[in-house]
Amino acid sequence: MAIIVNLDVMLAKRKMSLNELSEKVGLTLANLSILKTRKAKAVRFNTLEAICNVLDCQWGDILEYRKE
Repeated sequence: MAIIVNLDVMLAKRKMSLNELSEKVGLTLANLSILKTRKAKAVRFNTLEAICNVLDCQWGDILEYRKE
């Protein structure tokens, strides 16, 4: 898969745990974990917006495209 999820990188930069992000975004820990481990088949724009808002970043900081 050419889409790379850098959620763990952004969490480390913001010194925030996945649990804390879960509480602030209002998503279950399980759903965020699925996204973080690249098992998600899709992500909603409002979910991405909420994550970017909490982490104070751009969507490109979380999702990256690499040619294979």
